[in-house]
Amino acid sequence: MLRGELTGLRARHDDDIAILEAELHDDVETRVRADSRPWRPLPPGLAESPYRPDSDAADRASFSVVELATGELAGEALLWGIDQHNRMAHVGLSLRPAFRGRGLGTDAVRVLCRYGFAILGLHRLQAETLADNNAMMASAARAGFVPEGTLRRSAWVNGEFADEVILGQLAAEWDARQPAAS
Repeated sequence: MLRGELTGLRARHDDDIAILEAELHDDVETRVRADSRPWRPLPPGLAESPYRPDSDAADRASFSVVELATGELAGEALLWGIDQHNRMAHVGLSLRPAFRGRGLGTDAVRVLCRYGFAILGLHRLQAETLADNNAMMASAARAGFVPEGTLRRSAWVNGEFADEVILGQLAAEWDARQPAAS
């Protein structure tokens, strides 16, 4: 398990999948804002569930987020679109409703950064989020991401186009914020 101050990122367990499907995927209003693909209902136990990790997917690292204080499943985190040639990846995070607003998102993003930069040796991490997703933008900023631009009316969300913000962080920026080794 990769540990932060508040959260741990671990491999997805089979019993996590039904919880993530019920609380993240079936929350249609939130899910359509977090995924560029159209929402479709998932029958229980579907082999193609977006929460069932594919061990053969070299371009994705999926984690379950666990609150360290309680050991409870708090959500999912992932690096996706991992590009080893250009040494970059995209950051994704979604927390269960009961775990939002408690600092877990920022901590999980920091742990993803450590994984991407220190373990995978990536040069750049990028986050894309809707311009009105203040929680994700604040978590990313506290984890060291900087806004790089806005894609105007690029996301189809609930029957209208919405702006997306691109945030990025480079390995050198992350390294500069790490405590010096003693």
